[in-house]
Amino acid sequence: MGLNNPGASAFPEEDNIFCWKGAIKGSKETVSEGTEYRLSLSFSSDYPFKPPKIKFQTTCFHPNVDVYGNICLDILQDKWSSAYDVRTILLSIQSLLGEPNISSPLNTQAAQLWSNQEGNVKKKKKMQVSHSIF
Repeated sequence: MGLNNPGASAFPEEDNIFCWKGAIKGSKETVSEGTEYRLSLSFSSDYPFKPPKIKFQTTCFHPNVDVYGNICLDILQDKWSSAYDVRTILLSIQSLLGEPNISSPLNTQAAQLWSNQEGNVKKKKKMQVSHSIF
């Protein structure tokens, strides 16, 4: 399943339709740009009424990913809908890479670094705008 997105793909493993392997690439102009991340997707017999279990297999230092690869994303938890498909899930994870939810981190160290970095980026952009006005 190529998902019609060059930055996301997922396929069932050969011997188990409930276990999939996926990959997503960091979006352009984000910290993860150009990085390819491998994922494992495990579907229970309750799918699509319960979300799949998804973990990063590639190390991902991110506010919403713990050291074991678990992902904190609302659509994989309390905001799950049986209308979501694999494409929606992977695109949501891809989006999360560039726009983390630092108010609900699994990795507090990454969240602190992200907060500091975002502040520096915003200050730098503000300075660039003020200099370009004059």
